[in-house]
Amino acid sequence: MHTPSTRAQGARIEFYRNTGQIHPRTTHGRFNTWRWAMVWLTQLIFYGACWLQWDGRQALLFDIAERKFYLFGLVLWPQDALLLALLLIVAAAGLFLVTALAGRLFCGFACPQTVYTAIFRWVEAKVEGDHLARMRLDQAPPSARKLAIKGTKHAIWGAIALWTGISFVGYFTPIRELLFNLGPGELGPWEGFWVFFYAAFAYLQAGFAREMVCMHMCPYSRFQGVMFDADTRTISYDGRRGEPRRPRGTAAARMATAGAPAAVAAPALASRPTAGRGDCVDCSLCVQVCPTGIDIRDGLQYQCINCGLCADACDEVMERVGAPAGLIRFASERELAAPRATPTPTLFDGLRRPRAQVYLATLVVFSLLGAWMLAHRVPLQVDVLRDRHALLQEAADGSIENTYTLKLVNMLEEPRAFRIRVEGPAGARLTGNDTFQVASGSVLPVPLTVAARPEPGKSGAQPIRFDIEALDGPPTAVTEQSVFLLP
Repeated sequence: MHTPSTRAQGARIEFYRNTGQIHPRTTHGRFNTWRWAMVWLTQLIFYGACWLQWDGRQALLFDIAERKFYLFGLVLWPQDALLLALLLIVAAAGLFLVTALAGRLFCGFACPQTVYTAIFRWVEAKVEGDHLARMRLDQAPPSARKLAIKGTKHAIWGAIALWTGISFVGYFTPIRELLFNLGPGELGPWEGFWVFFYAAFAYLQAGFAREMVCMHMCPYSRFQGVMFDADTRTISYDGRRGEPRRPRGTAAARMATAGAPAAVAAPALASRPTAGRGDCVDCSLCVQVCPTGIDIRDGLQYQCINCGLCADACDEVMERVGAPAGLIRFASERELAAPRATPTPTLFDGLRRPRAQVYLATLVVFSLLGAWMLAHRVPLQVDVLRDRHALLQEAADGSIENTYTLKLVNMLEEPRAFRIRVEGPAGARLTGNDTFQVASGSVLPVPLTVAARPEPGKSGAQPIRFDIEALDGPPTAVTEQSVFLLP
């Protein structure tokens, strides 16, 4: 179904074209190998990291209720939000740098949508067969066989999606506790909601939306073009070498599409005159293996996710017909337009470009800043609050007293003792205990009374300083400023 947006001089421009469900053909090659290596790596981390233990607790845990983030031996608090901001800046700079150098490399190899779509399509191929069998099954009338095959596929999809939802929530609620409560149906309302919401989200996105997410829903596909230039290396078709294409009916094209070995296909290619013909045999395998259903020979398109599967398919065809590999390859616009004698630039040559250097500098600077902040992070936070109900009071000995509340935040997972000292006008001193024990990873409100003698010529708000020093554990000292009110 086509949706026309406007008409001009008899031509129709379309914002969206419904091409039906895409069943890409399976291919093999170095890009497909790297793609599945990233699938294994990312899913081993995602499904496995929530099971790691550290000092009797989960190693990676976003404890929202306690407002803590456990990262192995490091515990981060809301006061460390700046570190999270720096991490997001570093991640964005890294993504922009990769995009400037090699296009949508993240989309093709590490994006969760790409990864889970690959997993779901693998299950689909194992249950329903190759791309031709899947298309025939979709077009077949309803039957018990079709229902059994489709039901098996969707049951496996549902199991993967449910385990994905459980693993996701397992980073916010300890995974062992979550599974224990899942059995008797004792999940909390928010835990239950997010388990099944995320499971349904993964099921729909990877099982049905698939390439539609990359083509129409993902904002990255829309603004990636502003980060490209003539030196950005993307999956590209070498038109100078491939055009004009050989007719689809040639012996070489038929043998390449059928998978004939090079020893058989090469003579068929050599038997034809080569003058005026390119290496492309117009077999359309590059289109058949594309997960978004585009033709890379039409040039750079925003739907392309740079997965490289078209390059793998084309390299197989070139091997069968006895032509050099690389008709479709990672190449920049400048490289494809350069004379044949020009040395092929490497990926690192792209770092000489100004925009790549800006992204790299941003990445390095904020990474170093985050590392410095983490190394100099003080595991004690102190807030000084004055008692606003009684500004000051006079004691029996004539001294002036001000009351405060100090909130001591022990950011380590071990109990610690702290001593408080005060420096202010006229020999300010604490009237009570100056040593306090704070439990591990907790906040202790400490009420304090500070007394000072009136001094001639001093009145109103006077500066006062609280020095808090740890008596055990790693050396820790914090100084906070406040005011002391005199008559």
